[in-house]
Parts: sequence; structure tokens; C-alpha cells
Amino acid sequence: MYNILITGSNGQLGNEFRLVVDEKDKINNYFFTDVADLDITNKNDVSNFFVTNSIDIVVNCAAYTNVDKAEDDKEKADLINHIGPKNLAEVCRERNGYLIHISTDYVFDGTKNTPYTETDETKPLGVYGETKLRGENAIINSGCEYVIIRTSWLYSSFGKNFLKTMQKLTAEKENLKVVFDQVGTPTYAGDLADVIHKIIMKNDRDIKNQIYHFSNEGVCSWYDFAVAINEASGHNCNIKPCHSSEFPSKVTRPSYSVLDKSKIKNMLGVEILNWRSSMLKLYNTDKCGF
Repeated sequence: MYNILITGSNGQLGNEFRLVVDEKDKINNYFFTDVADLDITNKNDVSNFFVTNSIDIVVNCAAYTNVDKAEDDKEKADLINHIGPKNLAEVCRERNGYLIHISTDYVFDGTKNTPYTETDETKPLGVYGETKLRGENAIINSGCEYVIIRTSWLYSSFGKNFLKTMQKLTAEKENLKVVFDQVGTPTYAGDLADVIHKIIMKNDRDIKNQIYHFSNEGVCSWYDFAVAINEASGHNCNIKPCHSSEFPSKVTRPSYSVLDKSKIKNMLGVEILNWRSSMLKLYNTDKCGF
């Protein structure tokens, strides 16, 4: 049995992870925390929590994810995305713990036209991606045992995300414009949570001290994703494609951020659902009230 700390547990991934654990794990002991319970930017708090609760494994779901706001809130973004993971990693090293950390496709600049592998050059375009990359490097340099998982376009029934926004907008509006010149892969947070749990249960030395990519399979634009959400929701909104330039932003987003999942599929022996199939799977459950 392991004592496992989940940080950022009130977010999309943390909430989905609770559901996976409730269904699949009657062995391990989980501590689900959010900032009110544990401030990961305070190393003393992290260390005390480890000692008090004899933590063996940490799954860090905490993140500053507001891409635009991060440009004006650099200090807070860095605290949560860089210093927080650094503290967790250092305490893991000191206490022989094991850190599973969630990162992002935004560590890449999106100039490729084939899926990004774990060894491709990182070149973030904004503060969000920069701070997430600093977090990755701090973990790697800490000397702790770790797994870093980069993911993309995360959605679920919890919190704020593109799927929930589009459900609302397509219900309210007759017409909508959505960008078609940013391409990637939507990822259902429940599928990512399931893979994280598999990593915990496997706890294989060969898996550790590696970066992995995980998203659902397939490729689409935000426009394609919006159209699929509109259809699945039974709405009749007229959605039209547009260029990113029609929605000015403080930060340039990667125009192509599809992730190559070969490494994690080979290491865990998992099959990954197509993004559309996974989204429809979510619609067909009753846990979300869709």
C-alpha cells in the first residue's frame, strides 16, 4: 500500500482522478488536496505534509493554466508552474518519494507538421509554456524519481474548459466563429487519469525518470472540436471557421501541437481512444449531467 498525495485535486484532472480511484483502487491510501489544504509553493508546508502523512507518491495536478492572464501575472504563474513542482521534487528526493507531474504541449512552438515526440526541441511561445518548462527542468534536475506527462487540450465535466464553454455558447447563440488554424488533439481528463493510475499501479523502475506524451488519438482544429460538441449536444448553432487573428491575444498559441503517443503506448501497453470516441463516451455517462 502507498500513501499518495494528489495536489490540485479540485481541478479537472484531480476530480476525474477521484472517480478512477473510487472505481479501481481499494489498495492505496489517497490524500486529495488543493491550495487551501496544501500550498505547494511553500516548501516547508510540503515537507511537513510528507512527514505527517508518510507520503510515498505525489501526483501533481496543480497548475496555473490561464494562458492569456499568465502574460501579466508572471510571478504567480512561475510560482505554481515552476517553484511548486520544484518543491515537490526536492522533498520527494529528500524523503525517497516519487513524483508524477503533468505538463503541456505548450512547451513547443507549434512549427512542426508531424506529431511532437518527447525528444523534440522545446521552445515555448509564452509565459505559460515557459513556466511549465521550468517546472519540468526543475524536476529533472532535482534528482528525485519522476514521471512527466505532457498533455493537450484537456476537457472534462469539471471546471472551465473548451467543451463546457462550447456547450453553453452553442445552446445560446445561432452563429459562432471558432478558429481553424490551431491544430491539436482534445484529451478527456478521465482517460489521462486512468493512465496515471496505471503508472502508479505498475510502479516499474523502467517507467521512471522519463517524459511521456499523452492525449487522445487523432487530429483536429478548435473549429472541428466545436462542431463535434455542437452535434453531440444536439444543438443547431451555425459554426463558422475563422483565423486566430480575428481573436487578438497577448500570446501566440502553437498552431500545431499534436503529440506522438508511441512511447507511452509501448511502455504501458495501452490503447488510446480517438478524441471523438472519447468525447462521446463522456456524453454517454450519467456522472456529468450532460
